[in-house]
Amino acid sequence: MMAANYPFKKSLKEAIGQPLRYTETSIFGAEYLDNGTFAVVGPGAYDRKWYAKVTMKDGLIDKVS
Repeated sequence: MMAANYPFKKSLKEAIGQPLRYTETSIFGAEYLDNGTFAVVGPGAYDRKWYAKVTMKDGLIDKVS
């Protein structure tokens, strides 16, 4: 699961319309998609306090749930 570099899920929601700040964590290849939906964890890869589903459109955050 990819790590979103935001302190809170609310911070990620406030970043809608901006590029995603993230850290790839998979040893099987890149998980990030410019257009698509994927799961993220935050605030870091090893400090998992919240989870979210992110929808990207044209390289920008479109929706967070």
